[in-house]
Amino acid sequence: MYKYNIDIEMVRKLEEKALKIRKDLLNFIYRIGMGHLGGELSMVEMAVALYYKYLNFDVMNPDCETRDRFILSKGHCSETLYTIFSDLGAYTMDYMVEHFETLDSAQFGMHCNRKYCCQIEASAGSLGHGLPIALGLALGARKQKKGWRTYVMVGDGELNEGTNWEAIMAAGHFQLGNLTLIVDKNALQMTGKTIDVMNIDPLDKKLEAFGWDVKSIDGNDMYACCEALQAQPPADPVSRRKPYAIISNTVKGKGVSFMEGNAKWHGGGIAKEQLDEALLSVEKNKKTW
Repeated sequence: MYKYNIDIEMVRKLEEKALKIRKDLLNFIYRIGMGHLGGELSMVEMAVALYYKYLNFDVMNPDCETRDRFILSKGHCSETLYTIFSDLGAYTMDYMVEHFETLDSAQFGMHCNRKYCCQIEASAGSLGHGLPIALGLALGARKQKKGWRTYVMVGDGELNEGTNWEAIMAAGHFQLGNLTLIVDKNALQMTGKTIDVMNIDPLDKKLEAFGWDVKSIDGNDMYACCEALQAQPPADPVSRRKPYAIISNTVKGKGVSFMEGNAKWHGGGIAKEQLDEALLSVEKNKKTW
């Protein structure tokens, strides 16, 4: 079924970590009273695969010059990253709750802010601008002959924005093989189904037409995430080759049965009784081997 030789035990450990991150994320959103759980839950597997295995990044040394750059362009889903940063030891959960959206120290905000949280590579407010920033970083690495890779994760609804397509065109033109685009394609956005709001399909064919190598996967399958990330060629800043795109087909609200595929859970808080039900659902829906 799979082309690449992926360590199954590693995948199991990453899945266990994804289970923990989902539970911690739900508790975090309950405590701060706000979030975008649908899109935050859909991206968990890919985010865990990146931060615990494939991304050259140390949350305790976030300014390391040789680090890979990761931009979460769907910045309204920053709580997933905060939860991972906490699990990796950068902050306690209590500290993040205390400093979330506060007037005196908004270190952690609904949208990630590079100015306040040093693990964040680029601030993300208005959707559709993370990919152009990533394009600039990849071009900068080429100019400086630096071997780090630039990753950017966008949402499928974000691809309604024109700046993304300008960046997609430019990345193909400059043949930025050190740039990886991850599309968290959960098929929903705030106002409904992406296919109804603004259909972006066939996304794979469109990206290929712009000069990208494209891999479509089940983005809630940890093995598939690892396979797609491992399939990347080396991030050679000088050699010109096609940029790499992973279309990560996911389920909005993944892991929580009453949230899955429900646009209602694009944004908002979660009540105590809903939290209890959600935590049980995450445990019940975990993958068994």
